[in-house]
Parts: sequence; C-alpha cells; structure tokens
Amino acid sequence: MISERAPETAATPATRRIARRWPLVSGAAALLLAVGLGALIVQRGNGRPMEIDAEWMDEIIEHRAPVWEYLSLTMNFLGAGIAGVIVIPVLILVFLLLLRRPWAAGYFVLATIVSSGLVQVLKSLFGRARPEDMLVVSDFGSFPSGHVANAATMAVCLGILFPRIWVWLAGALYTVLMMVSRTYLGAHWLTDTIGGLLLGAAVAVLLWAPVAAKLEGERQLAAQHPSPVRIRRRSSVKHP
Repeated sequence: MISERAPETAATPATRRIARRWPLVSGAAALLLAVGLGALIVQRGNGRPMEIDAEWMDEIIEHRAPVWEYLSLTMNFLGAGIAGVIVIPVLILVFLLLLRRPWAAGYFVLATIVSSGLVQVLKSLFGRARPEDMLVVSDFGSFPSGHVANAATMAVCLGILFPRIWVWLAGALYTVLMMVSRTYLGAHWLTDTIGGLLLGAAVAVLLWAPVAAKLEGERQLAAQHPSPVRIRRRSSVKHP
C-alpha cells in the first residue's frame, strides 16, 4: 500500500528544500504584481482602459469573424459555468484519485478554490467596469479575469503534478487561448487577463511550496504501485 510509507520520504532532497526556496518568493511576487496592476489601473484612470487595452481591443474588434467567435465561445464554455467550475475540476479530481494520488487531488482542489475566491475578492476591491462591446453576458467586475485565473491555476497545477514538457506546453496554449478569447468576446481588457494569469499561477505555486515533497514523493510511490488505470492500459497493449 502507498500509505505504508510517508510520501515525503520518497522525495529527492532537492524537492524537500523547495518550500524554503524560489516558489514562495516567485509566487508571492506574482501575486503582488497582480494586486499592484489592479491598483495601478484604478489609480491612473479609475478603471478606464489603459492605452494597451484600447489598442488591443481596437485590433480585436477590427478582426472579428465567425470562426474566431465560435472558438472563443467554446473557451468561454470551458472556462466557467458548469463545465469550468464543476465538470472539468471533478474529472481531474477523480483521475488523480484513480492514480492513487490523494495529496495531488487535495492540492488541485484547494488551489482551484483559493484562486476563484481571490478573483472575487479582487473584483470587489477594484470594481473595474467591463468593456462595452461584449458578445457574452458576464457578472460585475472586469479585473482580474476569472476564466484566465482558473486556466492558469489548472495549467500550473497539472504541470507540477505531471512534469512533462507536453503538459506545460498544452497548459500554456490553453491559458493563452483563454486570454485571447476573453478579449475577443469583449468580456475583459487585456490587462484583466494579465492580472488573471499572474493570480492563477501565483496561487498554484504558493500552495505547491509547502507540500512539494509530499507531492513528489507521492508521485514516485504511485509509479511503483500501478493504479487500476495503468493496469488496464497495459493489459490493452498486451492483448489488443
């Protein structure tokens, strides 16, 4: 059984030192940058679009086309509502539990909840108005983008839990598409999406630091004890 051995004992010494090193510093810096960006926006223009926001929105509106609208609406569906808040997180949670990684499942769920909560706190704190040319219905508060924060949190969490280049690339692509789609639909200014990116990544990294050794050790132990998912996969390969 995996529980017979504490996960952190299977982690490498370098991983056990992570909690005292760069993740706390970089995560805190990203969070401060997100809050600072929101404060700058409110102080300089009372929430009105900055020059980069206006220029980017002009480009978006000029190049709107049905094919990009369909893609953006798909990202809108995946990033919020039942799909983004319930279905996708629950599927990831179940997958992690099937892989016998309860620490990973708890880390992912906590990061998702904290990220969503901080988004709502900052929305209420800054109260930035959304763009006028919206193609979708959204709630109050433009900064930061909740869709992008959720995407960034999920991307960084999965990249940490499954340290593969393709996982990081897929997560980065998903997050960038979410950023572009939110501005394309007129639901956010460009700086809103940057704030969401910083916030989502910061939460994932900050919550990773205290449990880095447990997560890495659990991953090592899970690899030594194949889960039902891996067993079925291997059986299907051997017996087509």
